[in-house]
Amino acid sequence: MLLRVENLKKHFPMKRKTVRAVDGVSFSIQTGETFGLVGESGCGKTTVGRTILRLLEPTSGKVFFDGAEILGLSSKEFYKIRCHMQIVFQSPFGSLNPRQKVRDIVEEPLLINTSLPKHERLGRVKELLRLVELKEEHLWRYPHEFSGGQRQRIGIARALALNPKFVVLDEPTSALDVSIQSQILNLLKELQQKLALSYLFISHNLSIVEHLCDRVAVMYLGKMMEMGTTRDIFDRPTHPYTRALLSATPDISQKRVATRILLRGDVESGASTIDGCRFHSRCPAKQGVSCEKEEPSLVEVEAGHYSACHR
Repeated sequence: MLLRVENLKKHFPMKRKTVRAVDGVSFSIQTGETFGLVGESGCGKTTVGRTILRLLEPTSGKVFFDGAEILGLSSKEFYKIRCHMQIVFQSPFGSLNPRQKVRDIVEEPLLINTSLPKHERLGRVKELLRLVELKEEHLWRYPHEFSGGQRQRIGIARALALNPKFVVLDEPTSALDVSIQSQILNLLKELQQKLALSYLFISHNLSIVEHLCDRVAVMYLGKMMEMGTTRDIFDRPTHPYTRALLSATPDISQKRVATRILLRGDVESGASTIDGCRFHSRCPAKQGVSCEKEEPSLVEVEAGHYSACHR
């Protein structure tokens, strides 16, 4: 097991209330696995990824990486592990420095974290560009001279510069055209096989998640609603929220029930205090008092398949 997350919480204090962006999340990722994290915008997916990498400091919980508990480490101790954990950000436009050339962008991790001489760093940058299917001539261009897909390739090259074991992919294709999305997804799968990478794939696009991920977790308002293998989640969903999400996803194979499940009401605020199940105010299968007063635990409904529902 490469990564294990236990009861991770990230709360943001405000003047009068506290936003519980992530409120007790637990999961694990095996070496070479792609673990998908899905849910509506604002459910806490990105916050989970950034908190694992300590780009945001957690409120509480534990994260074990390669057997070491990393949240309790000092900045100096964590620095040694940080090179093995990288991230590809959602926006290929906002994640690259517009004042730097591609060579400088991709070389920066090597400059900070290694003692390689200049010519070896340049050789490594050229190797990384070839790895993401860019040309050597691109070294001397600025980000504004590239398309969105090419910029994301640059971001991927930068993330791979230090030979990481684990990469957080924070909706890496959501800002790209559909035709370009498929190219980037195929590239990510090829790189995973070639470099033995493990991914945390954060997305709201269930079709992409089904194509790319080995296991999937569904989040709602900072909590895990359901978790299992991709086949468990897509073929045998047990949570009403998961079923509603899947009913809204186009399915050209027509393997799933075509009936659209319409959820009533609005998503609660993360700053609201909610008794019982987080989803009960919108749930079409609500069972009265138990759903409104008692918060369900994430329990194993079958081997490797977990659900947080009183039903």
